Amino acid sequence: MSYHARNPAMDGPSNDYHLLPVTDRQMRYARAIAQQSALEIPVEAQRDRKLMSAWISAHKPADPSPFADYPSGKQVAFAERISRSRRRPIPSECFRDKQMMSHWIDQNK
Repeated sequence: MSYHARNPAMDGPSNDYHLLPVTDRQMRYARAIAQQSALEIPVEAQRDRKLMSAWISAHKPADPSPFADYPSGKQVAFAERISRSRRRPIPSECFRDKQMMSHWIDQNK
């Protein structure tokens, strides 16, 4: 009888193959928010980039700048790339509201 070492990776696919790990920048920013607000970062959020992003968005301090609601330069550049490839114009109000720009991107990518 021969003995074959059991490889856990060969047992089948893991349920978390689609999860992206949290970036170092996300973790540093989340720790700063947690320290200022006396909060704890959930364990699940420490493992999943999307959950960490949602946690940061929910707990980050409000930006008092009048431009806080405007889309970022990266968001505008991405939308413009989509606009060129799909030949669809970006509504002008999207350039004044990051949520509207995000919605337009989601609908057109």
